[in-house]
Amino acid sequence: MPKHTLSVLVENKPGVLARVAGLFSRRAFNIHSLAVGPTEHPDISRITVVVDVEEHPLEQVTKQLNKLVHVLKIVELEKERSVQRELLLVKVRADARQRGDILQIVDLFRAHVVDVSTDALVIEAIGTPEKLDALLAALGTYDVREIVQSGTVAIGRGARSITERALDRVSA
Repeated sequence: MPKHTLSVLVENKPGVLARVAGLFSRRAFNIHSLAVGPTEHPDISRITVVVDVEEHPLEQVTKQLNKLVHVLKIVELEKERSVQRELLLVKVRADARQRGDILQIVDLFRAHVVDVSTDALVIEAIGTPEKLDALLAALGTYDVREIVQSGTVAIGRGARSITERALDRVSA
């Protein structure tokens, strides 16, 4: 099933995220990732949702999302017309002998070591899901102890902002 990335601008109000996520769950759609955060305007939040769904049911859900009171704008962000990234934190058990090899992998993927202890490293990487999967595969021969991965955040390419027209609805 194809994955679609939706950028949903909503009013920054309690309960909005639950209503948006509930719409997907009522339709039994699998949410692959979900990221929520503020925008450049304090009254508006952006929900980035990656969902596994066919084209026709996605259109139905989009129409129903538009009917929710606090939803301001919905845009599907196609991979080639947007910048999409995820954050990955990986804790790897590393003794003195393994540390050099692991650091070479970290450099190769332009990742960073953000914490060092006597027997472990915490690695931070930012990139596409494919890049992060490749990093995890490269670290697969080591003792990966823990993985934390954010949902996708995405923004359209170019100067246009999807927030501009949404502001008219908030101030009305």
